[in-house]
Parts: sequence; C-alpha cells; structure tokens
Amino acid sequence: MNDDDRSTGRLVNRRDALAALAALGMSFAVPGAARAQEPPACIARPEQTEGPFFVDTGLARSDVRVDTRTAVVETGAPLQLAFRVSRLDSSGCRPLPDAHVDLWQCNARGVYSGVRDPRADTRGSDFLRGYQTTDASGMARFLTIYPGWYPGRAVHLHFLIRTGRGMRREEFASQLYFDDGLSDRVLARAPYAERGARTVRNAGDFIYRRGGPQLLLAVGEEGGRFAATFDIGLQS
Repeated sequence: MNDDDRSTGRLVNRRDALAALAALGMSFAVPGAARAQEPPACIARPEQTEGPFFVDTGLARSDVRVDTRTAVVETGAPLQLAFRVSRLDSSGCRPLPDAHVDLWQCNARGVYSGVRDPRADTRGSDFLRGYQTTDASGMARFLTIYPGWYPGRAVHLHFLIRTGRGMRREEFASQLYFDDGLSDRVLARAPYAERGARTVRNAGDFIYRRGGPQLLLAVGEEGGRFAATFDIGLQS
C-alpha cells in the first residue's frame, strides 16, 4: 500500500466534539447545572509511533495469549482490554462498527513474537498478537496479559485502528500505558519478577513524554485479574 492509498485518522478532543455538536444545535450543561448531560465518548488521544514490532498476522481472535504454532499460552496477570471506538460526523458522535483494531505487546519476559531483535529471535511465533473488528456498539474486546518490560521503555502495549478501504482508508497507531504504582505491584509477582527491577518508569520514557498521560489506562483489579476500557474518537 502506498501513501496515496491511506490517510491518517484524526482524533477528536473534548473541545472539538462539543463545538461540532453545538454547530448541530446540541449543547451540554456545565458541571453542577440542572439536567447536565455527559459529553460523547470522542476523547483526544495522541498518535504515537507504531514502533518496529508490528506484524500483520491476520489473526482474528479475542484471546491473544496463545502461540498458534506451539499452542503455548503466555503466562502473566490476565488483562481484559476493551476498545470503544466512536466516529464524529455531521450527525454527532456515534459508535463506529467494522473498525479493525490490532493489538500487540511483549510478554512477561519483555519479548515480542514474530520478530528478530538483539534480545531474541521469535520469527514464526505469534503470541500476544491479534485483531478484532468493532461490533455495532463500537466495541472490540481482547483477553491478554499485563505486559512485561524491556530496556529503554516503560510498560506499554501497542494498538492500530484501521477503517475504510482504498483512498478512504484511515490508520491510527498509538500506545497504551499503565500507572507506575500498579506496574510495581504486578512486576513484583511471578513470572515477571525473574526479570528483575525495570529500568524505565513512565516519566523516563521518551515516547511516553509525548502525550503518554492521555494514554494511561484506568485499570480495575479483582482477584489478580485486570480490566480496562479505552475510549477513542475518530473524526470523518
């Protein structure tokens, strides 16, 4: 695919969303006012580098923990991650169905599948990779693990949203991060602990410093399992 075949998805922030809806004759009350309404789930999220480890596996699956070559399941704290994708257009903010959401990340040892780098050669494997297509409510759901870490980076995972085809194709790549305190607790457990103390926290990550606070996941925990939903809005 050449550069003429795609355009970059533009994300909508709260101000733009409210301005667009105001132009449509819709309004939202200020906090504390009677009958206040919540703004739409069109939330600004900065684009970040796709990074060197994306592999287009074509694996449509919600549970990305298994390596299809070996049937080995990656160990780690289970993480249920949902993406809620919206579109803002002339009719307002609405769920975006049929968006292709790719997810990929390193395992508890800080290793990615399907690539060769100075630390490991995992070509042919596909653990912790896969995609889902958003449903009618704009949701794409994954079961993965809490990521590990590797030198030079904070704890993170990657996502890529693709919509449309041909000249109307859009792509938006970014990364998601975790609260440092939560990562400290998770990485102190097996199997993460064998990696030792991580070398970079969020504030020390050169990529995180470019909009990372807007990409922090609000993670809930119950019985050693984690869950988070990430809201993101794309503008036509």
